[in-house]
Amino acid sequence: MPDRTRPATSQPDAHPAPSRRGFFLGAAAASAAVAAVAVLPKTAPESVAEAALPPPPEKGGGYTLSAHVQRYYQTARV
Repeated sequence: MPDRTRPATSQPDAHPAPSRRGFFLGAAAASAAVAAVAVLPKTAPESVAEAALPPPPEKGGGYTLSAHVQRYYQTARV
C-alpha cells in the first residue's frame, strides 16, 4: 500500500538541502589549505634559475649567441 503522507514525486531527494555545518566545514578546510600553502618555504629551483640568467646587454637589443644556439647552428649545417 503506498504511503499517502508524502506527496508523490518522480524522484526521491537525491541532494539533501545544504546545511550551515557543511558550509563551515568546507570553509574551514579551504582556509587550512590556503594557510598550509602560505607557510611553505619558497623552492630552490626558482632562485637557481634566476641566478643562472646572464645580465642583460648594456647597449640594448636582447639577442645573445648562447651555447645552445651555437649547438643548434652546428647541427643544422647541411
